[in-house]
Amino acid sequence: MGVTFSQFFPPTPALTEANLPSQKGKVFIVTGGASGIGFELCRILYQASATVYLAGRSENNAQTAISRIKALPAASPGELKFLEVSLDDLNTLKPAVDAFTAAESRLDVLFNNAGVSNPPHGSVSAQGHELQMATNCLGPYFLTQLLLPTLKQTAQSAAPGAVRVVWTSSIAVDLTAPKTGIDIEELTTPSKDQQKNYTTSKTGNWFLASALASEVGPDGILSVTQSPGNLKTALTRHVSWVVPLVAVPLLYKARMGAYTELWAGLSEDLKIEDGGKYVLPWGRLHPSPRADLLAALKTRDEGGTGVAALFLDHCEKQTADFR
Repeated sequence: MGVTFSQFFPPTPALTEANLPSQKGKVFIVTGGASGIGFELCRILYQASATVYLAGRSENNAQTAISRIKALPAASPGELKFLEVSLDDLNTLKPAVDAFTAAESRLDVLFNNAGVSNPPHGSVSAQGHELQMATNCLGPYFLTQLLLPTLKQTAQSAAPGAVRVVWTSSIAVDLTAPKTGIDIEELTTPSKDQQKNYTTSKTGNWFLASALASEVGPDGILSVTQSPGNLKTALTRHVSWVVPLVAVPLLYKARMGAYTELWAGLSEDLKIEDGGKYVLPWGRLHPSPRADLLAALKTRDEGGTGVAALFLDHCEKQTADFR
């Protein structure tokens, strides 16, 4: 109960723009960077002298966001660039990565920030997948896989754990994920309850973060997931108007969620052995994840239920034809 309470009323953030060291020479990708948490994260990194790729589907929205950020005072600004990425269309991801790698030889942190919550029932991706699963899991999984060569190359000359992939989960994982973590049969036949589908995708983000940590930890790359916090952003645009109205006293500015991601992506308190762990608002490791979810992360040979491995296999099968 104490952990849940602290997610609604988090302690003071440890890493903000006020004490973030210069990020000059580093390169970041932030998906969903045109608004909300992503916008604030791009702002902070840009003002810290980094090269930041604001990734999204709309160039118009991205350029508007870039202009807004550049208009803000910055003592030592970096660079802000648009990267066209539509996570709900797997066909767009390889061209996006090709464009990025043609311009950059390094990538220090990939922030898988973009997401969708509770779209109208029946909403699907370009490939016909349930939209939340496509945007929140399949797209980020495939984008990450395509960027692994650049991440590994960067890690060769960086301290262990300095190169990172940050995935985005939600408090819904703690509160409403089923005991299995994910109902595997609903991956092919989604629930009619869009909130359940959302929780499935957010639990899936943790499963993907953990699997990637095992895969690339030996290469010095740290993969973690984070719950940015309860925030006042456009993510709630599809839910009933009653929900944000009732929740207003518990909602924080998007900037606070950016601090969670900033800590997950850049805090020196995180080490390579923290791969696969869960970060809570506004930047701290989850002290007591649910035992059933930890079991889902383990294979049967490890004494777990193997659900995360089944989910990883599903994501690989759905994206294999687009490499």
